[in-house]
This record gives sequence, C-alpha cells and structure tokens, in this order.
Amino acid sequence: MPAASPGPRHPALLQILQTAEAIWNASRVFFEQWNLSPSQFNVLNLLRQHPDGCSQIELSRSLIMHRSNVTGLVDRLEKRGLAVRRSNPHDRRIHLVSISPAGRRLMRRVLPHYYQAADQIWTNMPVARAKQLARELQRLHASAELFFSRKPS
Repeated sequence: MPAASPGPRHPALLQILQTAEAIWNASRVFFEQWNLSPSQFNVLNLLRQHPDGCSQIELSRSLIMHRSNVTGLVDRLEKRGLAVRRSNPHDRRIHLVSISPAGRRLMRRVLPHYYQAADQIWTNMPVARAKQLARELQRLHASAELFFSRKPS
C-alpha cells in the first residue's frame, strides 16, 4: 500500500522541481534578447552538434518532447531562416533538420553569453561539488526512468 504522507526525501524532490522551474523561467527571460525561447535554443544547440542534420524524431527524443511540439519549434526556426528541412536521401518519409548559416551565426553570438550565465548560476558551489551533484542527479534520473517505466501492480 502506498504511503499516506510524504517521505523524508520529498522536500528534495520539491526543491529539484522548484529549481528546474526557476531556471526555466530565468532562461525564458535570458533568451528573449535574441528572440528565442529556451526550447528553440535547445534545438539549435542540438543541430549545431549534428552537421548532417537530425530527424524530428531524433530531436524529440533528445529534447524529451512530443514530435508535434518539435514540429512547431522547427517551423518557427525555419520561418526565421535559422533552420532548414530537407528530405532524407535514404528515406523520403523522413525530413532532416539542419542549422542554417544564419542559425550558426546566431549561436556564435548567443553561446558566450549563455556559457557565462550558466557559470554564474554555479558561483556559490565548488566545481567538485557541482560534479558530485551531477552524478547524483544522473542516478536519480535513472531511478525515475526505471520507476515510471514499470506497470502499476
């Protein structure tokens, strides 16, 4: 039978969720100066790492978001000339998405500011502790995926 009240680790879960929400909201404000959403930035950043392009399915898996949401993001980036779609020469049913030259130029402008802002978030935490926290969060991530992939009994 499930617990009727939160366990001793519940405050940690709430803090992770509140921190993620705060970072997301701050990043929305941060990326507005380039007329980007955090999700659009994430798409461009992924595409930057895949010069041959990615399918929208690959993007949705990497971004942990539904394909229909990726379609809308790519539509908006393509309309701005920051990304391009082209047919996959091996499978015409699949479109590959690539970052455009304009998208690369924009990312060259954004990334130094992004890296600086990301580093400032961590100024009060020593590097070794940040690395330890990353390892702990990876274990938590794996545990959450395992738990939520199980069928309820």
